[in-house]
Amino acid sequence: MKQIIKTALIVILGNFAYALAVAFFIEPSGLITGGGTGLALFFHRMFGFKTVHVTFVINTVLFFVGWRIMGRRFAANTLLSTFCFPVELHIAELLAVRFPPTDDIVLCTVFGGIIIGASLGIVIRTGASTGGMDIPPIVLNKFFGTPISGMMWAFDICILVLQALFAKQNLVLYGILMVIIYTNVLDRMLILGKAKTQIKVVSKKSEEIRRAILQDIDRGVTVMYGRTGYLGKDTEINLSIVSTRELAKTEKLVHEIDPEAFIIVSRVSEVKGRGFTEQKKYL
Repeated sequence: MKQIIKTALIVILGNFAYALAVAFFIEPSGLITGGGTGLALFFHRMFGFKTVHVTFVINTVLFFVGWRIMGRRFAANTLLSTFCFPVELHIAELLAVRFPPTDDIVLCTVFGGIIIGASLGIVIRTGASTGGMDIPPIVLNKFFGTPISGMMWAFDICILVLQALFAKQNLVLYGILMVIIYTNVLDRMLILGKAKTQIKVVSKKSEEIRRAILQDIDRGVTVMYGRTGYLGKDTEINLSIVSTRELAKTEKLVHEIDPEAFIIVSRVSEVKGRGFTEQKKYL
């Protein structure tokens, strides 16, 4: 129950941040964007419908489509985002009227992109869906096997083009820039705090290095076996995953044992298991 409440609060917070970005930066500046929000903005600018009303209709229709086709579990996963976002957008619009946002188009582009990317990342990291235009690609994947990510891009491009036909040229370019910003911020948010460093060590003193990493760094080590390319000699390779802060200490430790050790360092986007997502076991 605690986990459900925590997830719900995070989803509500993430959607509210998204709503603030729309109300304070996107709507006043006339920027274009993708997703269901972009479609709602198109109807608002073309026909005068309120963005919050169109967003509610789009989210509700797509929610019931997803429920009908994908089942109750999927519906439960999208329920909160589907119906809390329009309410939060209305609240954000009321706040934007009382506290007028900046009219600097560059600031709107940058901060709108950053906040949208961060808010989407917050919601997706909980395992929840943002609803809206996330649903059609999932439905198409079920029936036709089309890639979800590719179809999401296709829908976003179509919505951007639809808005671009009736928007000023400079606003279109700024809108595309904002999409690029929030896409990159989203990618960073999804791996935030999860990225680690993989280190491989090839050395004649493999056993000493293995013991030192286990004892002094308190990280696990996997011993792999290989063969040198030039001399064709069998060799051991110590593989370990460490945090970014532990990398310098580990390299120093290895070179103190064997100054000629061959070290390979690479970034790992996510690590799960003992010592990272689960408690360590020493027995």
